[in-house]
Order: sequence, then structure tokens, then C-alpha cells
Amino acid sequence: MQDALHTLKSIEKSSSLLMERYDTLRESHKALQLELDSTKSKLEMQQLDLEECQHKFQSLKHANTLLGSDNDKRDTKLKINTLIREIDTCIAQLSQ
Repeated sequence: MQDALHTLKSIEKSSSLLMERYDTLRESHKALQLELDSTKSKLEMQQLDLEECQHKFQSLKHANTLLGSDNDKRDTKLKINTLIREIDTCIAQLSQ
């Protein structure tokens, strides 16, 4: 009988310890989940900022190309030819 009582107390102690560990891990999981959500939202904002900066860079690059700086004469000619082709395509579509 003494053995059974000792075993029962040991099981009770182990289950209590397991419950404490479970609660600790659950709280840790909640904290990590919040941190993950925060990091995801920061990453999304940074990706939007990056896309905006890339768009601005492309706009500035096109503006410099159209200005016809000495370094970009070839690019300027190519851009003008592309714009002319696009305009010709639009005119052709409008005339149909």
C-alpha cells in the first residue's frame, strides 16, 4: 500500500511539473507568435517601401533618359523610338 501511495505522489508531482512546463511553453508560444506577426507586418511595410523606391528609381531613370544627358544619348534614342512605336500602335488601334 505504501508503494502505491508513493507511486501516486510521484505521478502527481510529475503531472504538476508537466502542467507548469506546459503553461510556460504556451506563454512562450504566444509571445513568439506576437513577435512573428509583428515581424511579418514590418516586412510587408518594408517590401512596400522597396517597391515604391524601385518605382521612383525607374521614374528618375526614365526622366534622365528623356532629358538626353551625354551619358544616356543611346538610351534616349531607344526610349523615343519605343514611345513612337507605342503612339503608332495606339493610333492604329483608334483608326480601326
